[in-house]
Amino acid sequence: MLRLGPLAAAGRLLPAGPRFGPPRPSGGRVSLSRSRPPGPVGDRGLLARQVRAAAGSAGGGRSPVLKTPKGTRDHPPAHAALRDRLLAAVVTCFKRHGAAAIDTPVLELRETLMGKYGEDTKLIYELQDQGGELLALRYDLTVPFARYLAMNKITNMKRYHVAKVYRRDNPATTRGRYREFYQCDFDIAGQFDPMIPDAECLKIVHEILSDLQLGDFIIKVNDRRILNGVFAVCGIPENKFITTCSTVDKLDKMPWEEVRSEMVGEKGLSPEAVDHIGEYVQLHGGLDLIEQLLQDPKLSQNKLAKEGLGDMKLLFEYLTLFGITGKISFDLSLARGLDYYTGVIFEAVLLQPENDHVEEPVSVGSVAGGGRYDGLVGMFDPKGRKVPCVGVSIGIERIFSILEQRVEASEEKIRTTETQVLVASAQKKLLEERLKLISELWNAGIKAEVLYKKNPKLLNQLQYCEDTGIPLVAIVGEQELKDGVVKLRVVATREEVNVRRESLVEEIRMRTSRP
Repeated sequence: MLRLGPLAAAGRLLPAGPRFGPPRPSGGRVSLSRSRPPGPVGDRGLLARQVRAAAGSAGGGRSPVLKTPKGTRDHPPAHAALRDRLLAAVVTCFKRHGAAAIDTPVLELRETLMGKYGEDTKLIYELQDQGGELLALRYDLTVPFARYLAMNKITNMKRYHVAKVYRRDNPATTRGRYREFYQCDFDIAGQFDPMIPDAECLKIVHEILSDLQLGDFIIKVNDRRILNGVFAVCGIPENKFITTCSTVDKLDKMPWEEVRSEMVGEKGLSPEAVDHIGEYVQLHGGLDLIEQLLQDPKLSQNKLAKEGLGDMKLLFEYLTLFGITGKISFDLSLARGLDYYTGVIFEAVLLQPENDHVEEPVSVGSVAGGGRYDGLVGMFDPKGRKVPCVGVSIGIERIFSILEQRVEASEEKIRTTETQVLVASAQKKLLEERLKLISELWNAGIKAEVLYKKNPKLLNQLQYCEDTGIPLVAIVGEQELKDGVVKLRVVATREEVNVRRESLVEEIRMRTSRP
């Protein structure tokens, strides 16, 4: 039995196989609005010929290529419905922790984004000069948030933001990596006592991954100060800390031998120093490892490392109170390559996704990440005033790729609409009565549909309910009109009851509010 968890239940999975024959395509089609071009009606033919001529000349007479750009994709109704419910589950968690929503432009000034992402700066989509402004598409939601805080002189805020970001990366669609994708961020800005906000961010990651039932997972934690301390005691020059950190960050994708080769060959570090780094960055554990490193003869003498280890110990104490240390690993290989991190960093990875119905494991890598960035707001403030921040980003695309494959393998389909009832008729010449009834239902807030035919066959109306998952049918007929009732049919069981017209709204609400 494939377990899809509470999210799938919220998505209202429908059993495969209709009651009235093979399924038809969903009736929830999307129509494109047709706008009339300016000018007289007769100009439309001329405009069409001009468009065809331009397309022909651009493509050498061939038809235009119909495809989405590399690293992007369309989402049909079933995917969009699943995504909406996934996003809703994440946002529900954010709201449970007291966050308020904000939104920022998809465009930022190029100078706002440059110099904040280390080696990943090359992945920013830069735009041509737009009338004197040099712009770029946002790379993440963290830097725009820091700009927002500085611009509005905000020093204390708990916010969430769900929006698309853009990266000129090599897409790997099977792993949920795209050039256009959603991020779901939760951040706490303000001066607070150490590690309390950081612990809450980790608790949020734990809650979301547990609620979605994606399989076993681990949340790796580290601290940039500890890493920088390691680099210092290993003899790495301070001006090479960031570039060394970017290379260590590749340990989740490359074996140590390849990372070592890059450090020596490309970054110009001495083999002795790199081997010394390797002794540290391959360690992982819990409180015992923290205590061990606090006694390390070299690290204990480094101020940054000592501060980081002290805060890491405090963080584990709070995580113990939250009851989640079983899913937390202190991992010195975790680096997170972005320049703006200054303290605690963390990343959640799936260990063994449930794939009972999938022949090959679903490989999706990291599904959440974040950390502390105490200096980022100060980069934008004219006076350099800092606002300490910590936050987490949920990798919604990678999680969606797991759920998508799981639903496809289960041979079940997800409802793409929320319609509660179809208004139908069993006889001809009752269109007016159907329209009167559906108007009453709409006015009462009931989600209802009617087929766009004057005299539809009852079988076709029932089949439409099967295809789209509508649970109830309100049938009007000549006898029902005389008696002042509506025949309410439960599609799943074929049960039929006569309901007084004035009681219909309440009956529909009662029957569709049941779990």
